[in-house]
Amino acid sequence: MRAEASDDKLRPKFLGRHLMVKGEYVDDILSGRKRATIRLGIVKVKYRDMIVHGGGRPVAKIHVSNVVYKRVKELTDEDAVKDGFKSKEELVRELRKMYGDVSPDDYVTIIEFEVVQDLSKLEPQDPYLGLEPADVARLALRYLPEHFNDQEKKILRDLTITNSIRSTAQRLLGSIERRWIVRRILRRALNELVRRGLISSKNTRRDKARERGRRR
Repeated sequence: MRAEASDDKLRPKFLGRHLMVKGEYVDDILSGRKRATIRLGIVKVKYRDMIVHGGGRPVAKIHVSNVVYKRVKELTDEDAVKDGFKSKEELVRELRKMYGDVSPDDYVTIIEFEVVQDLSKLEPQDPYLGLEPADVARLALRYLPEHFNDQEKKILRDLTITNSIRSTAQRLLGSIERRWIVRRILRRALNELVRRGLISSKNTRRDKARERGRRR
């Protein structure tokens, strides 16, 4: 049984476009205090650009700058600080709290990143609040699947591949002249993500602050 558990730790895991974190780490990520996440085992990062989710919502777009593999016993205080902890000891305690049995010889993956966009402070003047079409599509498919019919989901899935309204219109609708259909789906998705409070622009945050001020 112990050998099976050991083999499972050595089996590579793959990380796609979405990185999940505990809600308690969100503020540290957005402030820059947490610039890495350390995961038990060998994690293969498939894409350098991804979306971080925490507390039941998307919080940031990040760019992965470095991926390092170490054994637990090789971790340093510097590694811990990058992950938002004060010391290696505090980091290891958290790893054991999350994963249970963690030995000094176990491998961990250190994924270092930088925040590219805070999804609560998007630019209101930019098309799609400054998000790429593929980002809007990924968020819509993850959080709003019931909001779209099968054909619309197919269009959104294609956008996650092409990141191009024109290309998706040509591939799925037969002509770039029908790209207005793709734009309409993206706009619906964006409006619903904002309405549900999953993402917001700087103006939205400012309006909410003014509203709270009026209520006092």
